[in-house]
Amino acid sequence: MTYAPLRLNLDGAALVGNWRALSAMSGGAACGAAIKADGYGLGAVEVVKRLAAAGCRDFFVANWAEANAIAALGVQVSVLHGVRDADMMLAAAGGARPVLNTANQVVRWKQAGGGPCDVMVDTGMNRLGLSVDDVTSGLLDGVQVETLMSHLACADEDDAMNERQRATFAALAGRTQAKRLSLANSAGIGLGSDYAFDLTRPGLALYGGVPRPEFNGVVRQVVTPEAQILQRRTVPAGGMIGYNAIFTAPAEIEVAILNLGYADGYFRGFSDKGAALFEGRRLPLLGRVSMDLIAVDVSGAPELGEGDWLSLDYALPEAAALSGMSQYELLTGLGKRFDRVWR
Repeated sequence: MTYAPLRLNLDGAALVGNWRALSAMSGGAACGAAIKADGYGLGAVEVVKRLAAAGCRDFFVANWAEANAIAALGVQVSVLHGVRDADMMLAAAGGARPVLNTANQVVRWKQAGGGPCDVMVDTGMNRLGLSVDDVTSGLLDGVQVETLMSHLACADEDDAMNERQRATFAALAGRTQAKRLSLANSAGIGLGSDYAFDLTRPGLALYGGVPRPEFNGVVRQVVTPEAQILQRRTVPAGGMIGYNAIFTAPAEIEVAILNLGYADGYFRGFSDKGAALFEGRRLPLLGRVSMDLIAVDVSGAPELGEGDWLSLDYALPEAAALSGMSQYELLTGLGKRFDRVWR
């Protein structure tokens, strides 16, 4: 705790409830958790503690630095970006499994003595992964593959590519020694049981994001940014607020200046569109979001003053529509200056 003038109010019960709901939607498949980007901005260590206590057994990070940051928690971690030469010392220690993505990584892993690993196969996204031919040609012979996985490109849409990828991936069943198959991310879970295979890997929906309509009313908001009022001021009719003077007061108004801005991940796209919340009331944001400060209209809240705290209206689907940013960016962009307070 740094006692900063801004904080993230984090709902641990909502996080766990979201994982349990996603686990139920996964049917007979195990339900893991993507915790890359420091737990999607919430803090990976605290996220893992809560989800592991709830029964989650499979966690996914992007790189070995992220794996090392949670190593002391003793959970099963898979490193999605594979293993470079520079990663081999950490990988050999056995605290996490690489997700091998290239033929070079497979060879590197074999030459180092191998050990349990996961493997990513590209089924059409053309991002990371071995080709289907690599997988079926014997490249993985002798490799201890725990989970063979792929990644859906368009799961948040009703796109024909989803079924093409699913069918391509399903055809690999039994073609390797992999113990499990895994395809579905958060949105993939919403596509139905045919996409679940043996293990699902939700990320966004764990943290309150809604990637498809199937999640409306199922997942709950986990993170609410809160900022302290630094100053309350009266702006006269005709007065302008903030950079570039994009807001002009039509009449005398009361304004609160909050300690929050785009350096904290509260993006400029919220300028003249976002809002704070107070006792169920929406307090409109006035003018441009600057690096460290925003202004909100508190004319109807005479009790608010310097030192008081306000929540930001940050329900992810609506905030994404307002700001023009994706729900993922709204989460992972939350800056280090926030105190992260779990309840």
